[in-house]
Amino acid sequence: MSTRTVRLDDDAERTLERLRKITGLSISELLKRGLHAYESEALSVVYRKPYDIYMQFKLGEGGYAVAPAKQAKSVIRDVIRRRYGR
Repeated sequence: MSTRTVRLDDDAERTLERLRKITGLSISELLKRGLHAYESEALSVVYRKPYDIYMQFKLGEGGYAVAPAKQAKSVIRDVIRRRYGR
């Protein structure tokens, strides 16, 4: 086991203190659990396949093309903007 020094901003300190009071866990235990939770999240992102990313767009079932394949790049931009407002 090793010792680490960590700098936290005021907001993170307040969150850590609230969690400590709510759960009764030590700061070390809270930080360990936070690292484990983040590890799970990070691994799910790292191991995503292109199909997983594609499915997030929710473009609908195939066979309902909104434009010819030649225009796919420009049309997909418009579809995403309409759907997600970006």
